Amino acid sequence: MTDIARRTLIGAAGLVVATPGLALAAGKPRVAIQTSAGLIVVELEDKKAPITSANFLRYVDAKKYDGGTFYRASRTKGVKGAGSIQGAPPPRARRFAPIAHESTTKTGIRHKPGVISMARNAPGTATCDFFICASAMPYLDAHPGAKGDNLGFAAFGTVVEGLPIVKKILAMPTGGPAYTEAMKDEMLKAPVQIIGMKRVG
Repeated sequence: MTDIARRTLIGAAGLVVATPGLALAAGKPRVAIQTSAGLIVVELEDKKAPITSANFLRYVDAKKYDGGTFYRASRTKGVKGAGSIQGAPPPRARRFAPIAHESTTKTGIRHKPGVISMARNAPGTATCDFFICASAMPYLDAHPGAKGDNLGFAAFGTVVEGLPIVKKILAMPTGGPAYTEAMKDEMLKAPVQIIGMKRVG
């Protein structure tokens, strides 16, 4: 090895040591969701679902989820502990523009236990409401060839800490006022407060 090559190699190694954050730059972003029921940490698939992940982080960084709630517990009938919980910013928070839909056929992220996904009406209408699966929910994936809206929901990450908290919220009493007929008997009587969200990785 020449002196120039050796100095270049040593210099590069010194740069990594001096700036350890560079070694973490390739890692997946994580977000801590501090709730009144406990802590949930999600890891985002920002490479597989870049649009949805960036949108979620935009709301997190703007502190728009702070003061929001987990307000809905959608339980799978006949299956104990199965279903999802839905959260959102407080009503006063201004929403950003809707984002393009990233279907599960595009991202490869399926609705398995702990997966976080975006709520929506028609494809391309998702803004900030999200849900976390407490169990496998394959019927929320895209199903090309099925009748009607077959694009499913945009999954974009997974719970890496706090899945028992998700299940705890899912089991809480429901029967609060419903926003729509589809939410009847799914609204939490006492919504769980989202104290704050922040990046932790």
